[in-house]
Amino acid sequence: MKKIHARELVFLALLISLNIVLSRIASIKIAIGGIESIRIGFGALPVVLAGIMFGPTAGGIVGAVGDIIGYYINPLGPYMPHFTMTAALTGIIPPLILKPVKAPIPSLWQLLIAIGVGQFISSVILVPYFLQLLFKIPIVTTLPPKVVGEVINVPIYALFTQILLKRINMVYFKAH
Repeated sequence: MKKIHARELVFLALLISLNIVLSRIASIKIAIGGIESIRIGFGALPVVLAGIMFGPTAGGIVGAVGDIIGYYINPLGPYMPHFTMTAALTGIIPPLILKPVKAPIPSLWQLLIAIGVGQFISSVILVPYFLQLLFKIPIVTTLPPKVVGEVINVPIYALFTQILLKRINMVYFKAH
């Protein structure tokens, strides 16, 4: 297991707090049947960024811890570990897909594919499935808005991730 440095730990804590703020406070939440079914915002961006920068384990931890703490700060409906798992997968899948990429900063297309696959699995497939399984909300109700939301979010996440990776690499290597 790779040793984690204080700087990385602080950065991961910052990404967790950004995830909570962007997911729970600075997002639009739409409830269907009293259960939050659709959330529009940029909460997944810090989770994806953590995974791509520090690996799938860090991405999964940022997603899971952000979801758990975020639930206790601003709950909407009962706590369900299923959604914590999908939040963790948001940070685990993109770095696994990017693993064969040897470039220090992946291309925009590589990021689009990696983030798109991750968001498709976690947000488009699993979240509507769990909403139906747990709360009997029909998939036909939640799937179309999820698809539209991710078609908008994925390119934005990919672009912001590439910009942030370039800026962070510049600052990080300048400091060392």
